[in-house]
Amino acid sequence: MIGPLFPEAKTTGRPPVDRRIVVEATAWRFRTGAPWRDLPERFGNWNTIYKNFNRWAAQGVWERVLEKTQSLAQQAGELDWVASIDSTIVRVHQHGATLPRPTGGPDELQEIRGGAG
Repeated sequence: MIGPLFPEAKTTGRPPVDRRIVVEATAWRFRTGAPWRDLPERFGNWNTIYKNFNRWAAQGVWERVLEKTQSLAQQAGELDWVASIDSTIVRVHQHGATLPRPTGGPDELQEIRGGAG
């Protein structure tokens, strides 16, 4: 189903990597959160996989794959667009947690309005 969305392999130069292996390796990498260098040997050279992933990302291939798979799931009635996010998984990025914030201005919740005080 998604095979035609990927660019054709070049007929010159080195033999191309099987597209399925690149897709499986990419899925493995994002599912586990592991660095590219830690791809299992069964996927081949990690750098080759990464270069294919990166080139396809620049060409918009992954966006087309997502759109196609979402479209197919929607047509089959298998797609639920409801997302549930609670505060136990929403965190401030480590660099944003220590930023200075302005205090004492009109945005301060504890400010007494109207001169009472």
